[in-house]
Amino acid sequence: MGNSSKVKVHSEASGTFESPEIAEMKAIRTKLSEMHNDIKKVMEHSNRVTLESALESSRNEYSNVLLSHLFEDIDTGLDRNMAKKCPDNRNCRATFTTLLQNNAGLIKQKNVDETLVSKTRKQIEEMRTGASYSKCERCFSEVSSLFVKQVNLMRSMRIYEDNREQKLDISTLETDTVINQVLEPVANNQRLEILKAVAFGTKSFSAFSELTGLRGGNLLFHLQKLTESGLILQQHERGDYMITEKGYKILKGLNDISSALQVPAEKLTSTEKIQAGKTST
Repeated sequence: MGNSSKVKVHSEASGTFESPEIAEMKAIRTKLSEMHNDIKKVMEHSNRVTLESALESSRNEYSNVLLSHLFEDIDTGLDRNMAKKCPDNRNCRATFTTLLQNNAGLIKQKNVDETLVSKTRKQIEEMRTGASYSKCERCFSEVSSLFVKQVNLMRSMRIYEDNREQKLDISTLETDTVINQVLEPVANNQRLEILKAVAFGTKSFSAFSELTGLRGGNLLFHLQKLTESGLILQQHERGDYMITEKGYKILKGLNDISSALQVPAEKLTSTEKIQAGKTST
């Protein structure tokens, strides 16, 4: 053979022979594609964290503007529609203003507890029942109107639902889907620790091994369980793992549920305090 001849490399994928240069170019393209996917996933993760921070900041600014508007609406409504020539006008107005401003302040919360709204509604009805003058109905009509406007605003902001709305949502809950896609994947100490570990950053197989104390196939089983459930993903073969949007939402939901179920120490019974002490030790 002359010097111009080139060595051919057998390609298992295509079943043909190709030159080393072509094989090398294909390997480079494959590696570049993996790097591109890695960068894209990292950017998506970073963008999600940045976006959530920006949304939280915007929500606070937005709620402050709305709160200012609601306070102004309270003053304008009470001033315009309350009975002017009433001996209790000043006292009632001060009481109504405090009540409505406290209720309006709930829009700054991410989720409004129905018991708080119900408490305000009950206070208004109790005051209405004990009203002394015939013209009181005019004042309470305005207070009720302002209260309803505030509650409707909370609904439109998706931060408040009453029991009836919640029951409708619960009735559509698909138990099999919830168990298979939400509960079962995280109903394990090691898997939940893994999910927590990647909440705000990528982690390697060896890092999970150190975290959980699991090795080889045992650890791989749990990682595959989380991957197949769509809670985490691997950047590329033998690459680090990162949390998905679904995984982050489930983890955040679990944290919210856990926080909501925490009972202040002063409200625990003596038996519960003993049990809590045993658990902590």
